[in-house]
Amino acid sequence: MPWWMVVAAGLVGLLVGGFLTSVVWRVPRHESVVGDGSRCPSCGRPVRGTDAIPVVSWLRLRGRCRDCGEPIPLRYPLVEVASGALFVALALRFGDSWELPAFWVFGAGLLALSAIDLEHFILPNRIVYPLAAVSVALLALAAVADGDGAALLRAVLAGLVGFGVLLVIHLISPRGMGFGDVKLSFVLGLFLGWLGWGELVLGLFLGFVYGAVIGMLLIATRVRSRKDHIPFGPFLAAGALTAVLWGTAILDWYAGR
Repeated sequence: MPWWMVVAAGLVGLLVGGFLTSVVWRVPRHESVVGDGSRCPSCGRPVRGTDAIPVVSWLRLRGRCRDCGEPIPLRYPLVEVASGALFVALALRFGDSWELPAFWVFGAGLLALSAIDLEHFILPNRIVYPLAAVSVALLALAAVADGDGAALLRAVLAGLVGFGVLLVIHLISPRGMGFGDVKLSFVLGLFLGWLGWGELVLGLFLGFVYGAVIGMLLIATRVRSRKDHIPFGPFLAAGALTAVLWGTAILDWYAGR
């Protein structure tokens, strides 16, 4: 991929990350994510256009609001940087294919959902449902453009399989698996299934591995107790993105190819 396309992907990702910071703040508070400009979470004053440049503005202001001087959460630049890096990684993975827009939407959605789940322990329907609908539409467009209807059919079937597997786990252990995770699993299955059945199994498996390992570390270090709730959505997202970006290499290694 030409270097300028990689740079462009990173810039697009940073801009999307700036929007995602508003989504992460507003959706859990049932506020509109369109129409109103950005405001300081402490004093509520509108953010100037020159103070809304992803990452750069936070660094220039030294992490504080220009008007009230209150700290701006580190979450803002972290989400922006993560979005930029993710967009570059996905661009390198899929190139200038018709799949790339769909996987960019997928990555942005998972990033916003993970940030919200980590702070509020919820996966809002206001993000999950639109993400599912837009994902199906973009993958359908990619299938038509590439003439690969089989990939779309496999993706939908994998989405249903992923939903069914996590639904069974939820019914067996509602405290261990929230229904928000179940709903998200359809979207995960959709994109993993688009790549292949191996990626579906790998992505879900890694999600559980990440959750188990990090959960045990948090308990061992007494950051969390056994009775505390640990959000599972970010681990599912991490497992899925690992399978998307490096699943082929991992599966080839496992098969000894």
